[in-house]
Amino acid sequence: MTRHADFVPHGVIPAVILPFHDDLSIDEASFRAHLRHVGAVEGLSAITINAHSTEVASCTADEQRRVLAITGETVGDRLPIVHGVWADGSLEAGRIARAAEAGGASALLAFPPGPFTMGQNAEMVVAHFSRIAEGSSLPIIVFQYPLASGQGYPGETLLKLVEAVPTIRAIKDWTPVVLQHEWHIRTLHALPRPVNVLSTNSAWLLSSLVLGCKGLLSGSGSVIADLQSQLFRAIQANDLAGARRINDRIYPLARVFYADPFIDMHNRMKEALVMLGRIPCAAVRPPLVRIGDAERGRIRAALVEAGLLGVGDVSNAARGLHFSRTI
Repeated sequence: MTRHADFVPHGVIPAVILPFHDDLSIDEASFRAHLRHVGAVEGLSAITINAHSTEVASCTADEQRRVLAITGETVGDRLPIVHGVWADGSLEAGRIARAAEAGGASALLAFPPGPFTMGQNAEMVVAHFSRIAEGSSLPIIVFQYPLASGQGYPGETLLKLVEAVPTIRAIKDWTPVVLQHEWHIRTLHALPRPVNVLSTNSAWLLSSLVLGCKGLLSGSGSVIADLQSQLFRAIQANDLAGARRINDRIYPLARVFYADPFIDMHNRMKEALVMLGRIPCAAVRPPLVRIGDAERGRIRAALVEAGLLGVGDVSNAARGLHFSRTI
């Protein structure tokens, strides 16, 4: 694996999915094929693993290390690897950060610890991220959750955090409030040590990017990394008409992927990848469950509308029939 030592999180960074067999073990061959397919897209800056999209909450530490090893072997020579740090405890977060750096990752994506849903203050947030920074010298991407979740960081806290932890180089902004999202972009980009804002507002990606994000980090990149890359390049070139045309293809998929219940977003992306013939099975680990046939039909229709699937394609892979049973 090649360590991309000078990597600063920016640009288009897909968060890949993790395929499983029917018995819920990792399908390593399909994962490698998925990595190769996504990694071949023109214009990517990095690739993300051990995050929501790879069902990190249901993966053991050994499995996370294996996911990193496979990713490094498959695409690590060409793309920096962003490794998720998912832990409720700060000591464990620091351990994950050390293991990620030792395994060849080039950056960290730090999720908020679950206990913050019961309340937080700036001192707690700084203490948590300081443990991560002590464990690794890698650049950190702060996953900024919606404030309503209890795990998002208020603006004042965020500013204290980026001042206290110099290795924070970006945020993955899941802020659904446009005014707050724009404040992040204007404020963090204007700091003496700028912090890049990466959009993860994939349900309204065009609007988000137009505000001035330095990139995007999104699970739907596991399906449409090419469209996301084209959209980002169009916006960077101030080609609004071109961006709108690309967004017209993304829009039907965003509507089905990010429908309620929101937690099923990556389940739906797996089903789409089965329909496209890119993975053989859409199995997900509990507590997630497979979606039903009616929703598969909506995904199939969105793929057709987006131009990713032909209307006349009647293969089992395209129809998603071969893997339609619930596990």
